[in-house]
Amino acid sequence: MFFSSPRRVSIALYISLAAIFIAALSISAAPGPVQAPAARIIPRTADGKPNLQGIWKANNKAATDLLDKTSTPGKSVVEGNQIPYLPAAATKKQQNFANRKTADPLEKCFMPGVPRLMYMNYPYQIFQTKEHVAITFEWSQVYRLIYLNGSPARTGGLEFWMGDSRGHWEGDSLVVDVTNNIDKTWFDAAGNHHSDALRMTERFTMLNADTLQYEVTVHDPKVFSKDWKISMPLQRQKNMTRVLEFQCQAEKEEANGDFERDPRTWYPKK
Repeated sequence: MFFSSPRRVSIALYISLAAIFIAALSISAAPGPVQAPAARIIPRTADGKPNLQGIWKANNKAATDLLDKTSTPGKSVVEGNQIPYLPAAATKKQQNFANRKTADPLEKCFMPGVPRLMYMNYPYQIFQTKEHVAITFEWSQVYRLIYLNGSPARTGGLEFWMGDSRGHWEGDSLVVDVTNNIDKTWFDAAGNHHSDALRMTERFTMLNADTLQYEVTVHDPKVFSKDWKISMPLQRQKNMTRVLEFQCQAEKEEANGDFERDPRTWYPKK
């Protein structure tokens, strides 16, 4: 009969434990099934589309000047913080800026156009159905109607201050093609401008229940050497139950003293 020494048993035990430990490590290190990223928790309509309805506003200074003059990384709403003007168009932009107090169409209370009204300091309310998205703005009660029913944009040279908007869904993003834009609007108060060849592609993407990412790709070969993009978040105005009224022309006339101030106005006298 063969008897193992205690030392020999001990060595065998250590070898067995080491083998079990190595096997356990290899199992835990083995890649498991790839987990799909969790879906964003956002409100949805009955047909599963993101529910964009609500009151929204941009919280930035893009309406004053799209470009960031502080050179702060990530602060500009324009990709690369540069607008690729053609030489003649760049000269026109400088002239617009120099004469902005009188040349800016907004100084005459003309419609701001798209995309400028989307990031002015006035909230707006979005309404949504399967075939349309409507946006009503506090500024002079201007509205936009985005057609989702597949109907084509108008032809025949008819131009609109707010453009002609035709949209469709790409996944969870509402993509809107804006054409037939009149050439009288500016992008901001700094004189950034365009021609009647302007065509824009907007993207509305909900990041969460209270944040809507707004992007615009600008195409205008008469003014720009290449396409460029604006991008910014829009914030849900949870403290508002309705959009109020700001009548640009009435406010302008009142500020100029063209009529006596109504003491019932909700704007305090400064």
